[in-house]
Amino acid sequence: MTWAAMLLAASLLALPRVSTTRIQADRQPVGHRRTPAATDDTLAAAASLDVLAACLRSGMAVSTAAAGVAESAPAPMAALLRRAADLLALGADPARAWASPVEPADKHMQAFMRMARRSASSGVALAQGIEDLAVQLRGDAADAASARAERAAVLIAGPLGLCYLPAFLCLGIVPVVAGLAGDVLRSGVL
Repeated sequence: MTWAAMLLAASLLALPRVSTTRIQADRQPVGHRRTPAATDDTLAAAASLDVLAACLRSGMAVSTAAAGVAESAPAPMAALLRRAADLLALGADPARAWASPVEPADKHMQAFMRMARRSASSGVALAQGIEDLAVQLRGDAADAASARAERAAVLIAGPLGLCYLPAFLCLGIVPVVAGLAGDVLRSGVL
C-alpha cells in the first residue's frame, strides 16, 4: 500500500503544470478573447478567401470586400486586408495598396498579395485566382493532416510493439514451448 501511495505522489509531481498563459487567458474578460475564426488556421484562411471571392463576384468594390472579410479573417490575413482596404478607400494606387511593407511569412499570403498586385496592374479578375488559392490551401491542409496522421500511426506502433510482443511471447509462446519441452523430456525422446 505504501508503494502505491509513493508511486501516486511521484506521478503527481511529474505531471506538467497548467501554463500561466492558460491561466491568464481564463482570467480575461469574455470580450477580449480571440474567436475561433481569428486563429491562425489554414482552413480559416481558405474560408476567408472564399468569402472574399464571393464578395468580388457579387460586384462589391475591392476595398469594401477586403474590409468586410478582414473582420472574420485570421489575424495575419486580417492585417493585410485591413491595410489594403484602408489604402484603397483613401484612393491609393492598387499596386501600392497590395504591397505590404513586411512580407507575410505564409507562402499562400505572399501568393495572394502577388495575385492582387497583378490583378491591379493588368485588370484580370481577382475572384477566380482567389478561389483557386483557397482550393490549394485546403489541399495543403489535407496533405498536412494526413502526414500528421501517418506520423502518429508510426509513433503508436513502437509502444504497442514494446508492450504486446513481450506479453505475447511470455503468455502465448513460452507456456506452449515449456509444455512441449516437459512432454518431450518425460517421454524419453531426448
